[in-house]
Amino acid sequence: MGVPVVGCTDRAPFAKGPNDWFTGDVYIDPVAAAPPPSRVTANLVHFMPGARTHWHRHPLSQTVFVTEGVGLCQRRGGPIEVIHPGDRVLFEADEEHWHGATPNRLMVHLAMNEGDDQHDVVHWL
Repeated sequence: MGVPVVGCTDRAPFAKGPNDWFTGDVYIDPVAAAPPPSRVTANLVHFMPGARTHWHRHPLSQTVFVTEGVGLCQRRGGPIEVIHPGDRVLFEADEEHWHGATPNRLMVHLAMNEGDDQHDVVHWL
């Protein structure tokens, strides 16, 4: 028996992010959503220049890994930080934050999240 492989045609489709989650043009490419008991999901999120998330938090934390471009992120009460390819950012459980592209550059990151029956993946503020 071989390793299960999910081809790109078997994944959920690439989609534009909703306006109630993002400012500007953002595209989400779901790349991993294992069946229970796994709690992990992963999405490649493509932020066009100037686009960003609204403030939000993750009950079980979030890690983003920048793969392309130049981005910005901010934790509630903290400074705006510049992020580059290869940077990994951990947002602690329930830490309010946002992230997105700089005004003149796009940014792509792999967003890794957890959720289960007692915890939604994200709460938009």
